[in-house]
Amino acid sequence: MPDFALESRSVQPVCGIDEVGRGPLAGPVVAAAVILNPLAIPEGIDDSKRLTAARREALHAELLASAVVGVGQASVEEIDRINILRASFLAMRRALAQLTPAPALALVDGNKVPPDLGCPARAIVGGDGLVLSIAAASIVAKVTRDRIMVALAQQFPGYAWEQNKGYGTRAHVAALSELGVTPHHRRSFKPIHNILWEAA
Repeated sequence: MPDFALESRSVQPVCGIDEVGRGPLAGPVVAAAVILNPLAIPEGIDDSKRLTAARREALHAELLASAVVGVGQASVEEIDRINILRASFLAMRRALAQLTPAPALALVDGNKVPPDLGCPARAIVGGDGLVLSIAAASIVAKVTRDRIMVALAQQFPGYAWEQNKGYGTRAHVAALSELGVTPHHRRSFKPIHNILWEAA
């Protein structure tokens, strides 16, 4: 389970940052930045991938009530224009910019710190399973992006985005062959690029 040790040893306030949605074929990439209140940390915070959807939703509500939370997105158009890594960094910068007060330190999940983040930062490999603030950010980002994909699924039925959240499952790829590419598909990603190339 992640703990609060790293935050406790650092200059305050400290935020955790994580992103969700680098791998899907459709939808935005979403990042969250979270400054936990040491006196009101919700119980059960963990890497979002290790929690059920219901538990993530409950913790998301608790985090919005008790912590300082910022959320940022990068659109499909931005992903296609600048690539997914830079778009992920852009979403992280947008999430951190939402925080008041601004953090003295950001702990970022992964092995790279986004350039021009706006405050000192440290990358933590596997941080969503080690650092409580990063785990909290993973929950907020995951719930936010899942809700976006469920809403998009209602506008573009047939791709099963309410289930696969835009990832390239067999059902999603089969729907692409039958229904074609939507405005929410990432055209720079190889499976989508290949479909468009073959159709040209």
